[in-house]
Formats: sequence, C-alpha cells, structure tokens
Amino acid sequence: MAKRAGEYGGSCDSCVNFMFDEECQYYVCEANLDEDDMVRFLSGQNPGCAFYRLDDEYKVVRHQM
Repeated sequence: MAKRAGEYGGSCDSCVNFMFDEECQYYVCEANLDEDDMVRFLSGQNPGCAFYRLDDEYKVVRHQM
C-alpha cells in the first residue's frame, strides 16, 4: 500500500513488511518494490520508504474497545 508523495515512514525495524526469513536466518523486506522504487531507496533520494506501515500489534485490541 503506497502512500501519497511526501508521506514516508520510519525505521524498517517497526515495519510490517520487515520479516524474518527462517530459511536464510536474516530479516528481509517483503515490500513489492519495482526497479525505480529500489533505485530511489538505495540512492537516498527519499527520506524514507514509501511502503512503510507501522507494525502495531495493539491496533486490533484498541479497535475492539
């Protein structure tokens, strides 16, 4: 889910797309980046990742209250 231009997220550590790969034994980003997005991300042209989504485990609980 891409955000509008200028709405970039923070650290990969708190992102839903940052998952541990059991087979490789390290964390990987599962966001579906195309070639242009990857070039912008790796070159530092964006202040953060456009695919960042906060991994908020308590969102569902707050919604149920």
